[in-house]
Amino acid sequence: MPVKILDKMTVVECATFVTGPYAAALLGDLGARVIKIETPPEGDPYRYFAPDRFFSFNFAHLNRNKESLVLDLKSAEGKAICLELLKNADVFVENFRPGTAERLGIGYETLRGLNPKLVYCSISAFGQSGPYAEKPGFDTLGQAVSGLLSLLSDPNDPKVMGMAVSDYVTGLSAGYGILGALLARQNSGAGCRVETSLLQATLSFIGETAAGYLRTGNVPNRMARVQNAHAFAFVCKDGRPLAIHCSVPEKFWLALLKAAGRTDIAADDRFKTRTARRQNYEALEATLAPTFKTKPREEWLKVLAADDVPAVPLYDVAEVLDDPQVRHLGLTETVEHARAGVWKFVGGPVRYEDLTQEKSTPPPLVGEQSCKILRELGYDEQNIDQLIAQGVTHAAFRVQS
Repeated sequence: MPVKILDKMTVVECATFVTGPYAAALLGDLGARVIKIETPPEGDPYRYFAPDRFFSFNFAHLNRNKESLVLDLKSAEGKAICLELLKNADVFVENFRPGTAERLGIGYETLRGLNPKLVYCSISAFGQSGPYAEKPGFDTLGQAVSGLLSLLSDPNDPKVMGMAVSDYVTGLSAGYGILGALLARQNSGAGCRVETSLLQATLSFIGETAAGYLRTGNVPNRMARVQNAHAFAFVCKDGRPLAIHCSVPEKFWLALLKAAGRTDIAADDRFKTRTARRQNYEALEATLAPTFKTKPREEWLKVLAADDVPAVPLYDVAEVLDDPQVRHLGLTETVEHARAGVWKFVGGPVRYEDLTQEKSTPPPLVGEQSCKILRELGYDEQNIDQLIAQGVTHAAFRVQS
């Protein structure tokens, strides 16, 4: 639920799908007013990523706490409205292909001249310049080209992931960069440009693994860290999986053997030392796996907990959302839209003590706040009707002032 940290700030978002909308959503979670500019007539394509009467759940999650203003930025009128809005904005977020914002007349140099205090965030697939700059890019490509996918998938049987990891890491990085620029502005009084990309943000995300290669020359795969971390996933008697992560302290490895009733393994030359266990990980995993087939998951979790073994159930999404710890922490929230009905979401990634929290507002229909925002900019009803008739803007439904 939003907190009043950035409540005096206005963010203008010209972004679609995940990276830019997530960055702006994080700022919305901190209380900023987020105005999402969408292209007529249908707006952000992510609205239609999954079938739903009003908007996809994918779009809905990323666009809570936002207002939708539809503008045709290729028209002189639409561009003029956008520039008027940006004169007093604090942050601008765009994830166009490099060069598109400049062609639309809303590039960094133009907006810096218009509003020197503006923090201008550009998000791309591969960077604003270089041999890949003009290539189209989506999450899977970011995962692949950054090396992340090689750490999550078997190279001999590669599979793409069921979650937009690169997109979200990039959006999170953009939000982090924007906050840094806003802090710098407090000292300098001037905004600046913040840049990130799927490639840069995701490569930074796997920086620990890259550091290993840069130091040793060994190319890691998905098993490298698993072996080093003494991490396992086992299926129990009832067919339900659990995960164990012993990490470095020897006490956790010994506790696992005790809980599993397999202290005999400690005498095996293949598993006596940490180095030996890394080198013989597959044999160790195969040795332990049948043991966990002897009891159901809940029983194993109690046994492991009694010996302080770092172990948890390996949940699917339905299970995690029903977990008592998730319920205790209040990690989900419910919002209601006047037309789209009740929606439930997972909330923001952090909690603030002693700061006022507000109830989240629901995601907007296409152009739901177009009229409201245009009135704030000084347009009367006749002007607004004309802009709608010309296709410059679109209003989800008219609410007269």
